[in-house]
This record gives sequence, C-alpha cells and structure tokens, in this order.
Amino acid sequence: MDYFFSPALSKEVEVPKQGILSRTLLNDDQVKVVIFGFSPGQELSAHTAPYPADLFFLEGEGKLTLGADQMAVQAGSFAHMSPNLSHAIMALTPLVMALVMMKGLRPSTQTAPTPGP
Repeated sequence: MDYFFSPALSKEVEVPKQGILSRTLLNDDQVKVVIFGFSPGQELSAHTAPYPADLFFLEGEGKLTLGADQMAVQAGSFAHMSPNLSHAIMALTPLVMALVMMKGLRPSTQTAPTPGP
C-alpha cells in the first residue's frame, strides 16, 4: 500500500460506554498507528514502548504521565516520547487518542565527527 488516508481520524474508533477500545489503522515495518477510545475514568497504566512514539489527543480531556511528570491533555494536545519512556493515560471525559509508533527509527549509533586540525 502506498498510503493510508482517513478523512476524520477521530471517527475511526467509537468511545465505548465502559472500557477502552483500540483499533490498529496501519502496521508495517516502519510505523504502527493505533487509535484509542477511552470511556471516562479508564486508564492505560504505566508502560513503555521500544520505539519513539507520538500521541495526538483528538477529543476529550485526560491526564498524561510521561516519566515522573503528569500533565493535563485535551483535544489538540500532542506528546512525543523517546523509546522506553514510562507513560500512562487516564481519561477524565470520553477521550480519543491516536498513537504513532515509529518502528523504523532506531537509536543512532553514530558519533559526532572529530574536529580537524
């Protein structure tokens, strides 16, 4: 497949009456895109991912924990996470969030060039 297109990303998942619903929209060797619908009070407990990832909050309000920091999120909030960063999400209202895991990005093993004479 050459591309994936969604005309309304927040409509790709329903917010359940109770619980968390997730739907994988794209999963190849480079990127995985998952959309989540959280009912109020639901939480993804602290966990890590081996890849850099971005979180896009599309609807609702919640709390995001990144490492030791906690912040409020709402529609329009965005977070970028380094690999292996502990993170958690709690929905305060019906919440829709997109997760983009960049599987093709690997930590750099290159060193900075040595200055010349």
